Amino acid sequence: MVISAKQASVCVLGTGLIGGSLLRAAVTAGYVAWGYNRTPAGAHAARADGFDVTEDLPAALRRAEETDALIVIAVPMPAVDHMLSAIATFAPHCPLTDVVSVKAPVAAAMREHGLIDRYVGGHPMAGTSESGWTATDPGLFHDAVWAVGVDEEVRAELWTRVVRLALACGSVVVPVVAAEHDRAVARISHLPHVLAEALALAGAAGGDLALGLAAGSFRDGTRVAGTAPDLVRAICEPNSGALLEVLDETLRVLDAAREQLRTEHSLTDLAEAGHTARLRYASARRWEITGIRPGEHDWLERLRAAGARGGVLTRLD
Repeated sequence: MVISAKQASVCVLGTGLIGGSLLRAAVTAGYVAWGYNRTPAGAHAARADGFDVTEDLPAALRRAEETDALIVIAVPMPAVDHMLSAIATFAPHCPLTDVVSVKAPVAAAMREHGLIDRYVGGHPMAGTSESGWTATDPGLFHDAVWAVGVDEEVRAELWTRVVRLALACGSVVVPVVAAEHDRAVARISHLPHVLAEALALAGAAGGDLALGLAAGSFRDGTRVAGTAPDLVRAICEPNSGALLEVLDETLRVLDAAREQLRTEHSLTDLAEAGHTARLRYASARRWEITGIRPGEHDWLERLRAAGARGGVLTRLD
């Protein structure tokens, strides 16, 4: 992909797993990219690998302001407000995006700081249970889905810059509005964290014998329970409303399964319904969104509808 002058600079705030992998991928794709990391150890590790990362947040942001860089906020939700305060002070005219796991709270914070007109939300659906610069991988986003906001205030030029960055990192783009994104990730990202923690507890309660017998299903089902607890909280708690709804729904499903097991010694309903749902996921196919040009009449509405039907963008004309 050819990188134009208007999209050539990227400043990544936070160089942990997602932000650091994005920095690596952007540099690989030809972007001029640099980053900020709060801890000296993290910044030093990145510099030791040849990447331009500083612990000096004002310096990183002044450089972004001077070069019209796209700023990517890649810190947990609890740290977003601090980042926005610094951006409003040192880089008030820069375009903004983020990779935070919830979108509506980030958009609300942008409004509070007067930055919403320069913001397009983003969320790459990629990651591992590891964290920090040492876990970063420039291929992390290859063929991953990257949600990009199509809310009412989105401007076509900035939206295009964010999409081109996502595509350059190897992802496909799903256009989605913030509230719908948050409801969806409560089901397929945040609830799995909760269930993985509970499953890990159930296994550990069985003692050494249970853990010694544990194999693939337990390993796969508890993988994200290996994520640092503070990060799990930062991912899930800002989406508590949507997560509570789907958690209540899931508890009703489990209650029904428990009752059938108690009265009929059977898990037929749960097993059959779950199998059908898993097959639906396994057979889902992406389809390419075409023929919608950013800025044309009804482009945001058309992208919202296409994303809701499972469409993805793999290129921009």
